[in-house]
Amino acid sequence: MSWSSAQYTKFEAERNRPIGDLLGRIRAPDVRKAADIGCGPGNSTEALRYRYRHADIIGIDSSPDMIAAARKRLPALRFEIDDIATWRDPGPFDLILSNAVLHWVPDHTALMPALCARLREGGCLAVQMPDNLEEPAHSLMRDIAADGPWAAKLAGASRARTDVRDANYYYGLLRGRVAAIDIWRTIYFHPLAGGAAAVVEWFKGSGLLPFLAPLDPAEREMFLARYEEALAGAYPELEDGTVLLPFPRLFMVVTR
Repeated sequence: MSWSSAQYTKFEAERNRPIGDLLGRIRAPDVRKAADIGCGPGNSTEALRYRYRHADIIGIDSSPDMIAAARKRLPALRFEIDDIATWRDPGPFDLILSNAVLHWVPDHTALMPALCARLREGGCLAVQMPDNLEEPAHSLMRDIAADGPWAAKLAGASRARTDVRDANYYYGLLRGRVAAIDIWRTIYFHPLAGGAAAVVEWFKGSGLLPFLAPLDPAEREMFLARYEEALAGAYPELEDGTVLLPFPRLFMVVTR
């Protein structure tokens, strides 16, 4: 599965909104050392840098393309290719930021406490994860994957993402290990110009990747055509051709 910074940033303004909302809930005035894990093309790191101008910040991501884009965007900061699941930096950190990435990382039961353990006392883990697997955009991906000549190739595509559990799960997992947990869920309604085709472009930068990667070019084109046709029924255009894309996201700010 290959990530494209150019595709991802086509909707950067919309993808940046949750970052601002997450950073706005952090109550950690003295951040000296911070990590942006799953930093992507550096858009979240840039917001983190703006908020904490004097902090020592590192960004990590498993995608070489994303890290190259982040280094170009913020040449004064340190970025490394690394996998969150095997990341070994012990910290301690005043802040670990994770924007729209942990839904790709398995075993949250072990992962979340391990990340909290890398915080200083009073430090924060700030997490935002898409919580949209039951939205039509994702259920249609799975339906089309299962009903086509590519069914065998895509049998495991839906397992690429980790199921995001509900607030009760994460609260129960971390309660007793940390000093405070602030957890909430928001549904954004992103206006996308261009109808169903715009929704396809959005998910080509994220959720569609495990479905498209195993296909050859002809299969990919056919899959996307079927997907766009199905999306047109699920997300009707407004009079001006705009589609409102509902996008639920789960947030948490955990203070050690």
